[in-house]
Amino acid sequence: MHKLTLEWHEAGQLRRETIHHEQRSKYPGTVRLGRDPVRCDLVFSDPTVSGLHVEIFFNPSTQAFALRNLRPTNPPLVDGQPISQEEAPLSQGSTIHLGQLALTVAAVSLAVPNKGIPPTILVSPQALAAANQPAPDVVSYGLQCPNCGRVAPYERMDLGCQWCGVSLAAAASILITHNSN
Repeated sequence: MHKLTLEWHEAGQLRRETIHHEQRSKYPGTVRLGRDPVRCDLVFSDPTVSGLHVEIFFNPSTQAFALRNLRPTNPPLVDGQPISQEEAPLSQGSTIHLGQLALTVAAVSLAVPNKGIPPTILVSPQALAAANQPAPDVVSYGLQCPNCGRVAPYERMDLGCQWCGVSLAAAASILITHNSN
């Protein structure tokens, strides 16, 4: 998951907020910042911040977070540059000024696909036998109970955990290997 963490001082305290690129917000796909709690997801009390000042979003084409100005007057500054019509890319260490309020991009975390790690390929024992290859292990899947940690077969999903009775609807899927010897 792509995340961006903002830090700022407000009312004498350090505040920190993490924005996730797919988080629920009032305007899906963006997180709006300003003073107005009705229109903004991240609300500030500083009177120099506009009611609806900017929005931050993840741009999939550039694989980066960006800031967009929502005010024709009182434009934000990103790294000292006024942002009027265009979008400004954000990176770790970027400084955003909304009026006199300074926010710092404390961290940016971009989810990177697991490149270089080969996918797990499951082959049936019948296919191995047809190719004259020994079956090193028998592989199956199960559901790990979120309560007791035991692993139940998929067929039990609608019945719940056979040991403690907890629903397996939110259980983790586990790869189970059994020795064929």
